[in-house]
Order: sequence, then structure tokens, then C-alpha cells
Amino acid sequence: MESLLTQYFPILIFLGIAIAFSVIFVGAAVLVAKQKPDSEKLSAYECGFEAFGDSRHQFDVRFYLVAILFIIFDLEVAFLFPWAVSLGSIGLFGFWSMIIFLGVLTVGFVYEWNKGALEWE
Repeated sequence: MESLLTQYFPILIFLGIAIAFSVIFVGAAVLVAKQKPDSEKLSAYECGFEAFGDSRHQFDVRFYLVAILFIIFDLEVAFLFPWAVSLGSIGLFGFWSMIIFLGVLTVGFVYEWNKGALEWE
């Protein structure tokens, strides 16, 4: 148990130093910076005009659908980089497993395209 704690001790020191620096820098910014808020600085920014209507209205589901599709295909790219770097060492099995992965994602993309999920009306 003691050896486990000694292994994590440098991490605890690092976290302590990071928290201390954060508190020092934020405190110094509050003390040193000019604190002169006026009505213009405290007003909500809404593209140059006052806010109208309630901000708690329902969004169209297409916003969420596009966001989810972006995350899915962004993760595809995140898997492609390590695969491309280690392609020489993973061999033929690694190559074909990634081709199958890309094929499944392509089928999903074509399905979403055919269903009209990418169309904006």
C-alpha cells in the first residue's frame, strides 16, 4: 500500500502546485485589474441588439442530429490517425479491420444521406 502511495505522490504535488498557481493568478488578476463595470459591460451580448423573446424555446431536432453526426465522423478521423501511424506494424489484419470499420461508417453515412438527415430546409 505504501509503494502505491509513493507512486502517486508526484501527481499530488503536481496537482497542488497547479491549484496554487491557479489561485494566485486569479487572485492577482482580481486585485490588479481595474474593476469598473458599467451598464454596457454588464448587459447581455445579443449580436448588437437587445434580447427579444424567451431564450428557453425548443430547438429543431436537426440541430442535434447534425451535432451527433459530426461527433460520429469526427471520431472516425480520431481512429484513423493512430491506425495510419501504426499501419506498418499491425499487418494485414489491422488493415482489413479498419477497412471494415470504414465500410460500416460509410454505410451509416449513406443511410443518413438517403433518409434526408443532412438536408436543411
